[in-house]
Amino acid sequence: MSHGNARLTVHGRALLVRRVLQEHRPVAHVAKELGVSRQCAHRWVKRFREEGPAGLQDRSSRPHHSPPRTASDLEQAVLDLRASQRRGPDWIAEQTGLPARTVSRVLARHRVPRLGDCDPLTGQPIRASRVTGVRYERQHPGELVHMDVKKIGRIPPGGGWRAAGWTLANHQSRVDKTPIGYDYVHALVDDHSRLAYCEILNDEKGPTCAGFLERGAAYFAAHGIARIERVMTDNAWAYRWSLREVVAALGARQIFIRPHCPWQNGKVERLNRTLATEWAYRQVFTSNDERAAALAPWLEHYNTRRRHTALGGLPPTSRLSPT
Repeated sequence: MSHGNARLTVHGRALLVRRVLQEHRPVAHVAKELGVSRQCAHRWVKRFREEGPAGLQDRSSRPHHSPPRTASDLEQAVLDLRASQRRGPDWIAEQTGLPARTVSRVLARHRVPRLGDCDPLTGQPIRASRVTGVRYERQHPGELVHMDVKKIGRIPPGGGWRAAGWTLANHQSRVDKTPIGYDYVHALVDDHSRLAYCEILNDEKGPTCAGFLERGAAYFAAHGIARIERVMTDNAWAYRWSLREVVAALGARQIFIRPHCPWQNGKVERLNRTLATEWAYRQVFTSNDERAAALAPWLEHYNTRRRHTALGGLPPTSRLSPT
């Protein structure tokens, strides 16, 4: 396959060489006929004289040596951190002292899959890569907040199959038919600052969602977001009919995403994925209460210390006025 921008294929180069060397025609005339420069024509003639027909084949554009390339031990350190910690380029860059772009190139060079395409506990690829959508960001905190619910299975006493092993857990599920149920992690995130507020509740009914929004607004106010202007949700019944009074009391306006287009609520959807990978399934919990108790410390870390790529490596509180 010829280079994408090459004017001549291998057969065109052979035709050029034959007209110049066998038919003894001027290089300038042959170059004009084939639509290339004289310098290009002279180059292919020279390569044929030095290397024969093999000189007309495509060559790799990779340089013979790359002195600025990252040292092999640093590349291995990047790969080891990615495998053991399952973190993104910004975090790895901070640990290794390399630029984040360099870390990204190292991961791409070694064909390391994206974190979003891997199992959060084992790091094994579980889905094909997908194209991201168009990014947007509001101008100031409180201009738009995103709201959603993440449903996760409760952990039975003593831990589930991750703690006890698949065989034992599967045996217990056959003996004890009592349903374990789900926890509903309600999440609220500010579009501009990415400040997040989460609670684990028993359901996702209308009154529960309304009460969560009230407490979330109070949390935002305590962190410098005095007014919420818009609340974006999906089209769930609890959101469409049960949030009206709370939204009106906040002096805000409720907006809905298009049906079956969850990427329009992408900020909170991304928070849901981060909740799963960095809190819910980051480690093995032996009880549901143990996992629930770990949410508040993790949320504090998320808002005050965790690096956010969209914020230039800074935490959400960096975009908020001191309170």
